[in-house]
Amino acid sequence: MTFDAIGIAGSALTVHRKWLDAISDNIANVNTASRTSDTAFQARFIEATAGAGNTGVYVAGTQLGSAEGQLVYNPENPLADENGLVRMPDIDLSAQMSSLIMAQRGYEANAAVVDRAKTTYEAALQIGRS
Repeated sequence: MTFDAIGIAGSALTVHRKWLDAISDNIANVNTASRTSDTAFQARFIEATAGAGNTGVYVAGTQLGSAEGQLVYNPENPLADENGLVRMPDIDLSAQMSSLIMAQRGYEANAAVVDRAKTTYEAALQIGRS
């Protein structure tokens, strides 16, 4: 049972880490401009799925956000077209920050589960040695 807890929480740690990676990439590129003839930076969204039985959770895939983005008037930008427009990603920074908090707390909770399961397992070994 303890090994199941460590394995399940460990798989969740991996999913939360990948989620955190995607969110940080999205936040880092929120102000990435591109030419109007190009596509905008596409935000990444992680899809998770439950494993069979008690095997944990896994990354099922990654969805990409809109490549269309939004046109923004910024004539000072070197990528601006003749009308002064650039294509910006369609990323909601407040939603990304909320997701960042959720992913961070999920990661911390699963790390605590791994730590408690390890402590329990070590205590069981000590009982067996006595």
